[in-house]
Amino acid sequence: MRFIPTRFHGILDYIYGPLLIISPWLFGFSDVSYATWTAVVIGIALTALTVMTDYEVGIIKKIPMQTHLMLDFGAGVILALTPWMFGFADAVYTPHLIFGIFAILASLTTHRIPSESYRREHAQEERAR
Repeated sequence: MRFIPTRFHGILDYIYGPLLIISPWLFGFSDVSYATWTAVVIGIALTALTVMTDYEVGIIKKIPMQTHLMLDFGAGVILALTPWMFGFADAVYTPHLIFGIFAILASLTTHRIPSESYRREHAQEERAR
């Protein structure tokens, strides 16, 4: 059941990525290097993905929304599992698990295609070029 509009998903992405990047300092696990680097690297990657996705809030508009959602899903699975994959679950796992589950759920509940009005407007822009 997909009920999240792509525009709203994009707005969440611009909050989610930077929040993931600063989460080690915000949630107090910056002294755990694997936990910190995992959050920062995935946060940077997802922010870059947001900027490059072809939807209402994308800037470069090169990655299709369906690809974006698949990458969100994969990043969420990886993020949720990294505390156990990299062995830092004894020190911290909750932020990674929550951020990972959030990404998985967002990817599964967001529309695969941007709104009709966006597609119409975007097609007009392409024809004008």
